[in-house]
Amino acid sequence: MRTFPTFLCAALSCLLCTQAPAAENVNFADVLAVPTTQASTSVSYGSDQFQFGQLWLPANSPARATVVLIHGGCWLNQFDISYTAGLSSALADAGFAVWSLEYRRVGDEGGGWPGTFEDIIAGINSLNRIDSVDTENLAILGHSAGGHLALLAGARDDLLAVQPDLIVGLAAISDVVTYASGESSCERAAASFMGGELGERAAAYFDANPANHGLHANTVLMQGDIDEIVPLAQSTSPGARTIISIGAGHFDWAHPETLAYRRLLELLDEHF
Repeated sequence: MRTFPTFLCAALSCLLCTQAPAAENVNFADVLAVPTTQASTSVSYGSDQFQFGQLWLPANSPARATVVLIHGGCWLNQFDISYTAGLSSALADAGFAVWSLEYRRVGDEGGGWPGTFEDIIAGINSLNRIDSVDTENLAILGHSAGGHLALLAGARDDLLAVQPDLIVGLAAISDVVTYASGESSCERAAASFMGGELGERAAAYFDANPANHGLHANTVLMQGDIDEIVPLAQSTSPGARTIISIGAGHFDWAHPETLAYRRLLELLDEHF
């Protein structure tokens, strides 16, 4: 068994004792209440009002890596980029450049499948036109339905002009077919996103399922064990590594005071 000198153990204990207690199973209102900093800039990647990204940069040093962040919300235009502003701010404070994407969603003209995914690809590729961002070290993160889009972008890296090193699904919908068979309001929204039921749109569902294209070689699915919006079964997919955060709900990944967020930082530290 590996042992550590007494002084190191004492120092570690002190660090753990002084670290603020982690929040658990936070709700959407808690996420909206997270303090935010102003994005450094907003850049359009298309002509539609929803085709833009917000860029956060670290305040005092060059970025360790660039993170593309894709918000969720059941693919619906009732939810927008604003709820991940706290997460974007926290990741910038941790030393990352954050390119947070807005995109057309169900309810927007051109939103749904495949327009929503086409926006994500265009938004990621637009990084090549932003001089202040280095794409040599690049991660794509997505939360919930945004996790689905992140996984699919990683699986379809033949469409990308920049190549990611890491794909992370945070409480991600990894399998659209099985998710669309559920009865919750978000699960029922999958058919709206896909433009019809599975029996009517089988080819589209096949195309929209990330695993059918072979996941990016460095794909991680991070899931809370008490998530009530995305079932735990969605946290496994062929070729992906799975990390389960005990006591975490669906929105913990978007809140920087949770243990789930600390685990996300640990994962990013492993790679960058």
